[in-house]
Amino acid sequence: MENRNRMHSLHSWLAVVLVPAFYFLFTTRLQAQIVKRETVDVLVSGGTVVTMNAERRIIEDGAVAVKGDAIVAVGPRASIAARYAAAQTINAGGRLVLPGFINGHTHVPMTLLRGLRDDVTLDEWLRKYIFPAEAKNVTEEFVRWGTRLAVAEQIRGGVTTFADMYYFEDAIAEETKAAGMRGVLGETILDFPAPDNKSNAAMLEYSEKFLKRWQGDPLIHAAVAPHSIYTCSQKTLQDSAALARKYSAPILIHVAEMKKELDDSRAQNGTTPVQYLDRIGVLGPDIVAAHCIFVDETDRKILAQRQVGCVHNPSSNMMLASGVAPVIEERAAGVAVGLGTDGPAGSNNDLDLMEEMDLAAKLQKITKMDPRALGAKAVVEMATIEGARALHMEREIGSLEAGKKADLILIGLDAPNAVPMYDVYAQLAYALKGSDVETVIIGGRVVMRDKKLFTVDEPAVIAKAREFKNKIEASLK
Repeated sequence: MENRNRMHSLHSWLAVVLVPAFYFLFTTRLQAQIVKRETVDVLVSGGTVVTMNAERRIIEDGAVAVKGDAIVAVGPRASIAARYAAAQTINAGGRLVLPGFINGHTHVPMTLLRGLRDDVTLDEWLRKYIFPAEAKNVTEEFVRWGTRLAVAEQIRGGVTTFADMYYFEDAIAEETKAAGMRGVLGETILDFPAPDNKSNAAMLEYSEKFLKRWQGDPLIHAAVAPHSIYTCSQKTLQDSAALARKYSAPILIHVAEMKKELDDSRAQNGTTPVQYLDRIGVLGPDIVAAHCIFVDETDRKILAQRQVGCVHNPSSNMMLASGVAPVIEERAAGVAVGLGTDGPAGSNNDLDLMEEMDLAAKLQKITKMDPRALGAKAVVEMATIEGARALHMEREIGSLEAGKKADLILIGLDAPNAVPMYDVYAQLAYALKGSDVETVIIGGRVVMRDKKLFTVDEPAVIAKAREFKNKIEASLK
């Protein structure tokens, strides 16, 4: 009986003293763990996270934590939720989460010339239609409205970074930044008068001011853009490269785009466009070369050795019947090859990079007569991490990894064309469309959510584009 009483007293003591003590310790530790969760600005939670990292990791029910303009963590949703609390949570359930697409080559204000003249050769298109139309119509106002139209179209299609070559590039930079987009933007340099600068010296002077103004900007990467070997003398090309390298800026240029360019280079320079540019000291790890169609094995070795980034523009090359870039051989040689829309006039009338993925794969397949050529995974790489390499920006963008810029997109999977899904890469390359993009985040800023665009006044832009159409049409009569 005495033992029973002692046991009862012990149980009572445990119940009164130890259980509350253990409860206090447990809840205190739990609260401490909750308090220790780091606060981030945005948490994209759920969905299939397609990282495009070195391992090409795909995380089912994943999450991405964003603080400021950078990604701080990527992983399974449960583990990210345990480590981070967010000021804003975006539910990505039932969606794909990807790094933003990279449009490696375009001329964005030319949206206002969309459809002006099609179904002619590149040389004829430029000299008979585009150059005259630009001479009569391209002003800073034209450039601003054309850029606004283009950034709206690109954001809607999941493009977060684009490379541009045009005139009044300072205005393009302002509009790009206002829209919250990331841009590698180059002022075009030519050996004949342009709409904004009437002499070669003025173009270089403008470019230097442009480079100085935008140095260090988080979104705008100012570049120098000598147009091509057929519009720029050797001195102009070398002066442009020297200016860019003075400021550690990228150099954007069209390279080996036409058969005529190749033939003329052999006649005038005694070699191919690539070998000519290498001989005069222009090629280097700061070059972004658009097209790279007419490049032989020696050219490809040079491009790889000089770490030149190439940008493939399948729609443009097909529309102008320019030729088919040897993308498979370029990639095999170690050349970084991205994707671009070119245009958006005459050489491709839209800015849909998802369409370029689809066409890039199919163009190589039919050219090689091999359905295994350039598969779905490869073209998704070209639109993301390889596109970043081509722009020499792979340390900042192109994949979803801690430390990189928070440029990511959410793609819906509820449209009829989106189901069923057996393979993520095949779905992206061959089934999903730019119109399936729902949410876009650039540098941590939500610029579109659930297809509602926040940074561009679309109705005003569309109305203004129609006004410009009437003005441009009248100017050519």
